[in-house]
Amino acid sequence: MGHREDLLEGAKRCLLAKGFLRTTARDIVKESGTNLASIGYHYGSKDALLVEAYISLVQEMGDGYGPDWGADGGSGTRAGSLERFQEVWASIIRSVPESRAIWMISFELIFQGDRMPEVRKLLAQAQEEGRSGIVPLFTDVPEADLDKDTVDTEGRLYQTLLQGLMVQWLFDPGTATHADQLTEGLRRVIAGVTGKRDAGATGDGGVGVAEEREAAAPAERPAAN
Repeated sequence: MGHREDLLEGAKRCLLAKGFLRTTARDIVKESGTNLASIGYHYGSKDALLVEAYISLVQEMGDGYGPDWGADGGSGTRAGSLERFQEVWASIIRSVPESRAIWMISFELIFQGDRMPEVRKLLAQAQEEGRSGIVPLFTDVPEADLDKDTVDTEGRLYQTLLQGLMVQWLFDPGTATHADQLTEGLRRVIAGVTGKRDAGATGDGGVGVAEEREAAAPAERPAAN
């Protein structure tokens, strides 16, 4: 790897170990085996490098969010279905232990954003781009083929649910929302909108949320650290 790649990988390791605010340029140089001048040459500033490293970490985390695809590369659930909706959120919840450090960086940046206006601007741009990355998990439509309206509606919905869900799981896993509960809530909203109230009490096969929760819990429960 060249200095640019070395800096990026070193910055990612520093972020995971120390967070955004406590990582210094010298930390990155030491971790990457490069020099201070390389940071300015390749990225312009330490903060710009750390933002790039953070975005890379988030992208890597997102790559692991998909359901457990079968041998043929496809999911066992239909794209756009409530079953796919639950499958994706269960997969995301299972990833909480290994993604915890990245989410803690995210919240650090949210709470400290006013102190770093340039960083905040860069991250706001990245957030816009991130909305398109989560939609394919639910729809199977390649990110490159998504239209702006889909990204600006469905993408915003999924992104908002993701951020809220992570706050709950990081704060108190014991009371956090599970994938089956989230899915049943959506099912009941749909039933209310369409007037099919009976669909809210049970799944398509007549199984209530309690039974679904019991069956799904082992699959979505985060592994112990």
